[in-house]
Amino acid sequence: MRHTSKSIAAIAALSFVISSCDSSASKKTVEETPSDSTYAPVETKEANTDYAPAFEGQTRVAGMKTTTPFEAQVLAEGLNRPWGIANLPDGRLLITEKEGTFRIATQTGELSEAITGLPAVNAEGQGGLLGVTIDPDFTSNRMVYWTFSQDTPDGTLTAVAKGRLADDEKAIESAQVIYQATPAHKSNLHYGGRILFDKTGNLFVSTGERSDIETRPLAQDLNAALGKILRITPNGDPAPGNPFEGRSDARPEIYSYGHRNVQGLAFHPVTGDLWEGEFGPRGGDEVNRIQPGKNYGWPTITYGLEYNGNKIGDAIQQKEGMEQPVYYWDPVLSPSGMTFFAGNSIPEWENNLFIAGLSSTHIARLVIENNKVVGEERLLEGEAQRFRDVHQGTDGALYAVTDGGRLYRIAKK
Repeated sequence: MRHTSKSIAAIAALSFVISSCDSSASKKTVEETPSDSTYAPVETKEANTDYAPAFEGQTRVAGMKTTTPFEAQVLAEGLNRPWGIANLPDGRLLITEKEGTFRIATQTGELSEAITGLPAVNAEGQGGLLGVTIDPDFTSNRMVYWTFSQDTPDGTLTAVAKGRLADDEKAIESAQVIYQATPAHKSNLHYGGRILFDKTGNLFVSTGERSDIETRPLAQDLNAALGKILRITPNGDPAPGNPFEGRSDARPEIYSYGHRNVQGLAFHPVTGDLWEGEFGPRGGDEVNRIQPGKNYGWPTITYGLEYNGNKIGDAIQQKEGMEQPVYYWDPVLSPSGMTFFAGNSIPEWENNLFIAGLSSTHIARLVIENNKVVGEERLLEGEAQRFRDVHQGTDGALYAVTDGGRLYRIAKK
């Protein structure tokens, strides 16, 4: 149901302002802070392991604090477990809801009715309607692409579908599944599920390795689509030029492998590189810069433990032929959706990476220079929300959704 003017006013009353560092903070001595915006690491809790990072700055880098005043507003409440956000050409936001419907939100927080017509989802556990993106030619074809957890006779799997958003925006027309990440497995965990178009008009899709001990090795198996980043055409075929194209021992849709559960994908606005965020177990959440054909190590190497505290495999963190994460967290961030900030409306945010944190209940801001993380800040910590996705809108603001059903707008004050 659309919000009335009264309800919009009520929601606006929930808005709050987050200011930059105060004058006392800016007066810290050089010995205490290398600069007026650099502080002690934001993580102060004890790590789960005593594992040593592979290089300086791989974890617990210096803290940062935004000096430009900015404002975060609760635009809307009542979304039904939102998961993914995509921009529509007119600036509105297309949002997935876990139970299997889309909603459209304006930049002032007005919500559409639920958009139906999608294939049935299995919304148990970590499943449901997941990531979403629109066709580069949406203005002419109105095509939408999304990922979801699909039931099959052999279990559930991550599926990719597409369909046309009806002219009246009440339904998806001619929906069809174009890809299934097999093998299916009887589990409701680790579907991955982010999706985005690259500059060549092909789709990147992330999958999880489905969590269980028996499926973990499939992240290393080039004949399985689990624990991978895939690159496919809009029809669901392997995209041309993929790193394993022409090999009989590998699926040609695989772009990178050795992943645990990738719920964040984003392109760097300057370099064009693909970056991802993925869940570790107990410790060891990662950010990686993705290169074609590379092996990112799971479950052979990890900076985390089993949830019961036991070590994983041989308890090693480095191995030849396996990529190191650019950055990792211990304790965990629980990283879901992420976006790079393009533009300089808030100058110190330009080209920074923003990641929605679930169990950590904040948005992480990472300052990246030369493909290394050099600073970290926590935003919206006081909201006590599980942030599921963060996305930059066409107006340059950041928009974030939470498991609790909120839509936030974050922009310069």
